[in-house]
Amino acid sequence: MRVSAKSDYALRALIEMAGRADGRPISAEELGRLQDIPHGFLQAILADLRRAGIVMSQRGQSGGWRMGRPATDVSVADVIRAVDGPLVSVYGLRPEAVSYNESASVLQHVWIAARRSLREVFEEVSIQQLSDAALPDAVTARTADEDAWQPH
Repeated sequence: MRVSAKSDYALRALIEMAGRADGRPISAEELGRLQDIPHGFLQAILADLRRAGIVMSQRGQSGGWRMGRPATDVSVADVIRAVDGPLVSVYGLRPEAVSYNESASVLQHVWIAARRSLREVFEEVSIQQLSDAALPDAVTARTADEDAWQPH
């Protein structure tokens, strides 16, 4: 899987929002500055997140952006789906929609297994856990193996 800049920026912006102890809105300008995210790109990301109900905007002098749902209820998977679509796609199709001839049909099982593995991590990690730097044990365990850190 390739994590897009859009997903990475969205997650970083949400970590900033969730980490605000006062719960007050934060401006897009401040989010961009704190996380080094280009303003125009961030505005498009925030619009996607707003359409998904993950964030909400508040107008006015003390306006800005804040979580639209509790950060404990928003998973990494929710964010990726909101800004980039399905976790796994094969030339734009969901894995279950791809069709192959008999000799290559086993590939569909690989794509579905890959999606399942991604869900096991992305659906278990919430924005609040990221903000608190407190990942679930099952996720942390996956990084304990030195081989996990090695490029292949």
